[in-house]
Amino acid sequence: MKILVTGAKGFVGKNLVASLECIRDGKDRVHKIKGLDNPTDLQIVSYDISSTQEDLESACKDCDFVFNLAGVNRPKDQSEFMKGNFGFASTLLDTLKKYNNTCPVMLSSSIQATLIGRYGQSDYGRSKLAVEELFFNYSKETGAKVLVYRFPNLFGKWCKPNYNSAVATFCNNIANDLPIQVNDRSTELELLYIDDLVEEILLALNGEENHCEFDGVTAIGKTDVRYCYVPTTHKVTLGEIVDLLESFKQQPQTLVMPQIPEGSFAMKLYSMYLSYLPKEKVSFPLKMNVDNRGSFTELLKMESCGQLSVNISKPGITKGQHWHHSKWEFFFVVSGHGLIQERKIGVDENGNPYPVIEFEVSGEKIEAVHMLPGYTHNIINLSDTENLVTVMWANEQFDSNHPDTFGEPVEVE
Repeated sequence: MKILVTGAKGFVGKNLVASLECIRDGKDRVHKIKGLDNPTDLQIVSYDISSTQEDLESACKDCDFVFNLAGVNRPKDQSEFMKGNFGFASTLLDTLKKYNNTCPVMLSSSIQATLIGRYGQSDYGRSKLAVEELFFNYSKETGAKVLVYRFPNLFGKWCKPNYNSAVATFCNNIANDLPIQVNDRSTELELLYIDDLVEEILLALNGEENHCEFDGVTAIGKTDVRYCYVPTTHKVTLGEIVDLLESFKQQPQTLVMPQIPEGSFAMKLYSMYLSYLPKEKVSFPLKMNVDNRGSFTELLKMESCGQLSVNISKPGITKGQHWHHSKWEFFFVVSGHGLIQERKIGVDENGNPYPVIEFEVSGEKIEAVHMLPGYTHNIINLSDTENLVTVMWANEQFDSNHPDTFGEPVEVE
């Protein structure tokens, strides 16, 4: 199978080509291409501004699918929109017709092509609308399948800042301590994440694209209509975007990870933000609390579910010897050999201390051990030579004003 990607060096093109290469090289075990028994038979032809007409001719002669992502976004003169968008699209379709190649062709258009509201005077939108009609007419003339997508604002890794994406500019500037300008925090954007877009494109490659009709600028899912769309988008204000980015920036200082639920805009924005970090911010130091017993270091705090720490105990050392009313923890020994002991505080009906329960733990067999509320507990390094390394998760962040921690030995003499 031969796939032509025009605009391959652009934002969408780079992400699509990277995903197709993962499929071809066997690195992607999730996505399959119908009719392609051997992924290594996938041929990806990348066409961009540096390519020649001969390159286009060679690709169009026998390609099996075309993703037309090429286009002009920020020309020096508004007239270049029509030349760059409509002109190249015409050349592409004429070249396919020259070789009687009626393979499916996907078009990356824009919501601006609706020419509604603030897009009413958009030269870019007019050029995209003209290309859409060109594609639809091509389909009527040749019988070829065309898939026209009107994308809203896009965001994600590799998006070029200071170009045509405010989100990319905000991510880049905040990550690199540069100023940003927000004229109206209440301005709402409809945003489409690049991985969601690529996921839809791969569905289209298999003939499983999503179709829609438009109610103004709103895409309404519907079968047997001529437009295609990505069902998952996010509507957020500029103020919400900036506030999230500022919280991401503070994470190395606070250690607090904001809430980023699976599939949420916040999760996707965080991934994008990280891709703009300069080298000096990719790693950051943590405060190690060190004494003659070893060390204790807080690693990560979460807004809704506690914190993660690492404890290092020197040979023969016992740590802990305390209990909590409501706090509970998981201990994971990841290196060394140790013993965890727990005892319910107080005495039983006969006035005797409750029995001690013990768990021998080792980095050779990693397991999770609950530190139970109302049980005093400790951890003992049983080795004479090796440090004991324990990853600890607590269900709440440590609050020095309300530590919920009370000293008491586990073993009663």
